[in-house]
Amino acid sequence: MRTWSDNPQSLRLDWLTVAFFAIIHALALLAPWFFSWSALGVMLLLHWLFGSIGVCLGYHRMLSHRSLRVPKWLEYAIAILGALSLQGGPIFWVAGHRLHHAHTEDEYKDPYSARRGFWWSHILWIFYPNKEFFDYDCYQRYATDLARDAFYRWLNRYFLLLQIPVALLLYALGGWSFVIYGVFLRCVILWHTTWFINSVTHLWGYRTFECNDNSRNLWWAAILTYGEGWHNNHHAYPHVARCGWRWWEIDMTWWAIKLLKNLRLAQDVNLPPK
Repeated sequence: MRTWSDNPQSLRLDWLTVAFFAIIHALALLAPWFFSWSALGVMLLLHWLFGSIGVCLGYHRMLSHRSLRVPKWLEYAIAILGALSLQGGPIFWVAGHRLHHAHTEDEYKDPYSARRGFWWSHILWIFYPNKEFFDYDCYQRYATDLARDAFYRWLNRYFLLLQIPVALLLYALGGWSFVIYGVFLRCVILWHTTWFINSVTHLWGYRTFECNDNSRNLWWAAILTYGEGWHNNHHAYPHVARCGWRWWEIDMTWWAIKLLKNLRLAQDVNLPPK
């Protein structure tokens, strides 16, 4: 049973979304004219904080797969960091990811199916939104555990506004240089590194496990995404908190989880089978 029209051409290009992403990319291209080493440092710090801690640890391993448990106050704080990545609210992100795992590479049920091509899985799925995946009343049923929580409903609705205090703080600290690097360039780089997991890690790399999909382990994607690029490992055991299993499969997000565990802030951490 299809979840949307059998004809992919029935999806319409969302020009407002295209304009939004085009503007952010255009502003990011101003970076060479606003360069400073401190601005670059701010961008790298926020890329790690919002990317590794917010998205990889928070949205992905903690909320989507429940591969670890932390105190509620810390869970909320990490979720805010995920929202600051500008990749959508937590209910939207988690629902889409759970659908991806439930129907991996199905051209109709997987929101960013790699079988529809590199560009579809990388970005076009956002430009041609399917109501099943983008309308709250539709997608919230795939993340009912979050949708029942008033905080997550609020964060899902207002995540975009969180960029305003971040931008104001960065401007106060370092002027437009910090804003260009800490907001716009950081957003663009973090978007594309995250989207690489949807696209390239279903195309290139090696396979440690035989899964019913084309997921791959790709070293350079893992470096750019703090461990998420060990995607074949993850698809084989999605509820395991660690994506890099071999000693040379670097997983920086796992290092953060280990630190939380050692501080007794993370419990019920799911480990790879022995």
